[in-house]
Amino acid sequence: MKPPRSPSLLLSFRNAFNGLRYALRTQRNARIHLTASLLVLAVGLWLGLSRMEWCLIILSIGMVWMGELSNTVLENVVDLLCPEYHALAKTAKDVKAGVVVVASASAVLVGVLILGPRLLLVLQSLL
Repeated sequence: MKPPRSPSLLLSFRNAFNGLRYALRTQRNARIHLTASLLVLAVGLWLGLSRMEWCLIILSIGMVWMGELSNTVLENVVDLLCPEYHALAKTAKDVKAGVVVVASASAVLVGVLILGPRLLLVLQSLL
């Protein structure tokens, strides 16, 4: 018996983008993260960040997105396997949401440390 064929690279990317669209369409927090990501990227472009600063910002944004997307996966899998209320299902969802909070708080701190001093200089020059 032949092993199953793996999907084409194009199909794999199409599926991945379908997953991103699903998250953005169904998850309010994903839309909030998208808005925050775009805002931080725009401010970073405006301030002319260094290569290292960009690396830290991009890694922070990616960390938040990985947390948010994997949270959506976990919620859907738990709902599929346990459609009725169960305390362990709630705990799993709550802990995974906590992962997103930790990632988001870390990203905010990175943003404040990198963008904050430059934004203060811009504000001071305007006053």
